[in-house]
Amino acid sequence: MTIAEKAKKDSLMVVLPTGLGKTVIAALVIADKLKEGKILFLAPTRPLVEQHASFLKEVLDIEPSLIKTLTGSVPPDKRKLLWEEAKVIVATPQVVENDLLSGRIELSEVALVVFDECHRAVGNYAYVYISEKYHEQRAAVGKRPLVLGMTASPGSDEARILEICKNLRIKSLEVRTEHDPDVAPYVFRKNFEWVRVDVPREMKEIRALLLQVLEDKLGELYDLGILGRKRKDITKTELLELQSALRERVTLHPDADLYKALSLQAEILKLKHAVELVETQGLAALRRYFERLRNEAESRGGSQAAKRLVEDERVRKAMFLANVTDEEHPKLEVLKKILKRQLMINKASRIIVFTNFRDTAEMITAALQDLYPQVRAVRFVGQSSKADDKGLKQKEQVEIIKKFREGEYNVLVATSVAEEGLDVPSTDLVVFYEPIPSEIRSIQRKGRAGRRRIGKVVILIAKGTKDEAYYWLSRRKELKMLRKISELSLEHGVLEAPADARLLETQEAVAEVRNSADGKKVMQKSLQDFFAERAPVRREMNEEPSGEQVKIRIFVDQRELRSQVVKHLMSFDVELEFKNLEVGDYVLSERVGVERKTAADFLSSLTSAERSLLRQVKELSEAYERPLLIIEGDLKASKTQIHPNALRGALAAILTDFGVPVIQVEDERETAALLYAIARREQLELKRAVSPHGRKTAKTLKEQQEYIVSSIPGVGITVARNLLRHFKTVERVMTAAEEELKAVERVGAATARRIREVLTAKYED
Repeated sequence: MTIAEKAKKDSLMVVLPTGLGKTVIAALVIADKLKEGKILFLAPTRPLVEQHASFLKEVLDIEPSLIKTLTGSVPPDKRKLLWEEAKVIVATPQVVENDLLSGRIELSEVALVVFDECHRAVGNYAYVYISEKYHEQRAAVGKRPLVLGMTASPGSDEARILEICKNLRIKSLEVRTEHDPDVAPYVFRKNFEWVRVDVPREMKEIRALLLQVLEDKLGELYDLGILGRKRKDITKTELLELQSALRERVTLHPDADLYKALSLQAEILKLKHAVELVETQGLAALRRYFERLRNEAESRGGSQAAKRLVEDERVRKAMFLANVTDEEHPKLEVLKKILKRQLMINKASRIIVFTNFRDTAEMITAALQDLYPQVRAVRFVGQSSKADDKGLKQKEQVEIIKKFREGEYNVLVATSVAEEGLDVPSTDLVVFYEPIPSEIRSIQRKGRAGRRRIGKVVILIAKGTKDEAYYWLSRRKELKMLRKISELSLEHGVLEAPADARLLETQEAVAEVRNSADGKKVMQKSLQDFFAERAPVRREMNEEPSGEQVKIRIFVDQRELRSQVVKHLMSFDVELEFKNLEVGDYVLSERVGVERKTAADFLSSLTSAERSLLRQVKELSEAYERPLLIIEGDLKASKTQIHPNALRGALAAILTDFGVPVIQVEDERETAALLYAIARREQLELKRAVSPHGRKTAKTLKEQQEYIVSSIPGVGITVARNLLRHFKTVERVMTAAEEELKAVERVGAATARRIREVLTAKYED
């Protein structure tokens, strides 16, 4: 009640251990704010969305039909309708972000946004963009935004915590632990047990073989000058960062040593994974991994890294030993004893076993069938599927959680998908099959136990392996996190949200950008000023003499939907329409089409066999009277083997052969500013219409027919061809009945209805 009262008054982050009532706090604030407008409750997964919606329908004093759920399983047009009808919307952030970008929804009438698991609000995660648009759109109508962020674990890094607060415009923190005096009387104790097991001799032998190969590969990487020193302790995160850096260097500067380094990096990553499996998971998981490695090596398109590893005698010996050794990891037998003991104490117990890997989850679930019906286990994993590893659809996840609550299953063998927010009140025992180094994930896992009665957490640790290091690492991070958030909550002013930036006059900003339209590079300083604090911009200049406001329209290719350019464009008063554009990435008027490339993409296309860039430029020049190529980044600064004369020749060809101007900009922000300036000039000053088709005329009768049909809203080139194949002529397509249209492949009811509406509706001047 204390925290809820504060959350009603100002934007707040609530940091509470799992099970202490964050959702109840949210419900209290929602009940208070319903009279002021819509409520948006965001949660990162569909099972969480379903769970929160069900809870709110039970506790809020409103008609349950006014509480709607929006996830990726709901079609976009239906989401728009549900949004308009609802008082409370519970949604995944990805669909809200997409609907904001597509203009299907807007947030000005939302009185409160709840960000569940708000520790995700960093980087490019959808929470960040939604928060930005929410504050901007509420400010535009003169209403106060209100945010409630909820998490059990914002992380131990101070910079990360402050980034979350900045991104969500959080002004203060409310932090409680299980030991605080206003919490302690109401929580159930968790008992912790650490079970240390010995790794069998056979597994140590396999591990030693793999470590020998790993040390040799690291030495080769060091000899190439890629590593500053020989490091046996290089982490998986560091290897992935190295991979990203090497790929970028190879793209810009193809070199035999770099290709070799990339392959070595891939081999090292595979070896480290194998070592981790044998240390902490057991031979069943290792055998499955070795089988995938062998299949990859033998397949036609398999990686060279897999081929070289499988050819190494030591790896082959490790594979042989894994196949002939019957010994399983002792963790499995220990786990069975722990589960049997718990279910003997309380037959109605619910138990979650957490593991890092799907193979291990499958192995454990299969092994626990020996204990049926006392142990009724089910695997609970994410959605993604591979050839030999089928994921669970969100509907299946929801159904499994329901059956787990009801007791049809009493053991959930889960990967990280079960860490966040799942409310299974009677979970008595949580087992870590292995420790994890992340304090956030460790806290989330432990929080599944002891929510309604005394709970227990058991952590299995293989002696002398990474298990021990990971356990102590996550423990130190947890303690550091508690210390940091306590300090920040007490420091006056540290979390003050940035004041609204000064509203900039459009005339000044656009004048700065327009200076670049003649081909000069947009000056970095002016754009930094323009985008200071991502301020909303007043656009009185958009008004016609009649007083009616005219919005600029820009057509955007669907592939650009998640780009940062689109998000920056949304900060202008621009209407974006997303389509599958045949040519270009952005259409600014009937005569201006734009192709966008990063410097790395541009240089890479010059050396690729397809040379797709010149084809794209050619098509752009044929489609638009004023085509434009924008390159993001500095071509000169890029390390590349392309001779400067070759680069100049390519630019000369684009400029002279195809007549396409090339403008180089610093980054996505400058691209957005330039697109806005050109679109504004074309549409408002020169009064030019905007069309996604440009002025292109088809060269053949077939192309002309496809062009006409594909111009119908909702009909792309593929559907247009299907329609023409079915009806044979354009005339028959245009006169077909709705039922006839639905008989065509990829033409659904909505598309058929839209086609008939466009063709039969009266034209309103």
